[in-house]
Amino acid sequence: MQIDLTNKEFRYLLDLVYIGNWVLNSTRGDQRFADYDAIESKLFGLCRGTKMQSLVENWQGEEIPSRAYSEGGIHEAIACYEDAVFYEILAEELSRRDMEYPDITDDNYDEIIGRMDRYMEEFRQSGVDKLVLED
Repeated sequence: MQIDLTNKEFRYLLDLVYIGNWVLNSTRGDQRFADYDAIESKLFGLCRGTKMQSLVENWQGEEIPSRAYSEGGIHEAIACYEDAVFYEILAEELSRRDMEYPDITDDNYDEIIGRMDRYMEEFRQSGVDKLVLED
C-alpha cells in the first residue's frame, strides 16, 4: 500500500498517531499494546532524513517521538480532551446519582441531559472548586 501525503498532511497524521497511542497506552504500564507502539515508531521513523527529522529520536534501538515533539504542544491538546471527558463523565455520573442511578431510557433522557447541562455550566464557571464530599 502506498499513501501520498503532503508534508503538512503527514505531520497531522503523526499527531493523530501520537494522540491515539497515548490514549491507548499511556495508562497501561508494562502491558502496552506493542502493535500500536510499533506503528508509531515506524511512522515517526519516516521523519529521518527529512525536514521533520527533529520530530524523531532513537531510544534503545527504537524510533520514538522526540522530546522536542512531545514537548511542543501536543500534550496541551491531549489535556484539553482529558478535561472535557472528565467533566462530561462527572456530570453524567452526578446526574444519574441525583436520580438514584437509573438506566438511561427515552423516558428519562431529557431529564438526565438537563441535569448534565446544569452541572456542565457549573464546571465551566467554577471547575470543581464548589464540589464538596460529605459523609
